[in-house]
Amino acid sequence: MARSARKVLLTGWFSFLDGEATAGDVLALHRVRAVLDHAGIPYDVVWSPGYRAGGPHLPDVAEDSYSHLVFLCGPLHGPQVEELHARFRRCVRIAVGTSVIDASSPAVRGFHHVLARDAPGGMSPVRDLAAGAPATPATPVVGVVLTHGQGEYGRARRHDEVARALTGWLAAKDCARLELTTRLDTRDWRLCATPEQFESVVRRLDLVVTDRLHGLVTALRSGVPALAVDPVDGGAKLSAQARVLDWPATLGAAQLHPAELDRWWRWCLTSGRALAERRRREFLGTPAHGDAGDATDALLTALSAADRTGSGPGPCWCPGPC
Repeated sequence: MARSARKVLLTGWFSFLDGEATAGDVLALHRVRAVLDHAGIPYDVVWSPGYRAGGPHLPDVAEDSYSHLVFLCGPLHGPQVEELHARFRRCVRIAVGTSVIDASSPAVRGFHHVLARDAPGGMSPVRDLAAGAPATPATPVVGVVLTHGQGEYGRARRHDEVARALTGWLAAKDCARLELTTRLDTRDWRLCATPEQFESVVRRLDLVVTDRLHGLVTALRSGVPALAVDPVDGGAKLSAQARVLDWPATLGAAQLHPAELDRWWRWCLTSGRALAERRRREFLGTPAHGDAGDATDALLTALSAADRTGSGPGPCWCPGPC
């Protein structure tokens, strides 16, 4: 096959079968693509099948289709980079925005041009390619607060099914997902140690997706809309709170259809913002005494009654003062 006119194959660590795609690598790729687009130079990008199943992948591309191979970002070392030199030996091979650790290694010496971001020997480093990537619109930041416990609900538990449905659906959404837990821990640096720390995270989100009662409550306390799913068959405490808080974006375990989830997703990111902010103002305006809408008045009454009579024969189920 005759070699085509100038056409570039863009590669990186995101191209290898067992490689990985990092945010920095792909931003660097966006920078290089923008430069080639501006210059009118045609190119293809080759991806790891573990990152983009649709490819193209390295086994799919023919050397004779390209005049140049560009390897961008990341360190130049190891047999995978060396294999590119053997596979594309008739292409002009250029490394750009890469780190050179050992300039004498075959991975480095196999390139015709190495335009490094850093290298030994006193080279002045240059700005990483990712820094100059084109600006892109921000995507929603979504906190995901799920529980896999609550064994007290027995056969009514649908927690695993709800988690699978929600996470499978979320994986296809264009958003930044942040897995959170309401569990506090003073010894594990990965977890919040106080509710104030947890709420500080929630306040920076655009949306919370949760099957936890307090995932819903803390989201609304922070003025952040919540897409809530009750993981108990027939509904339990989460559904009860959604009713008393008058929060409409609440589904049952049997309602997890993608179209329904998409509908409430759109509502939460538009109209739901204003309603969540109203709920925040209501919650934070809760008085320390008087009719607060919760059980504290009944608590004070029960405490007074206990002072007078001592403990009774069994619990009182009154929703308000006895």
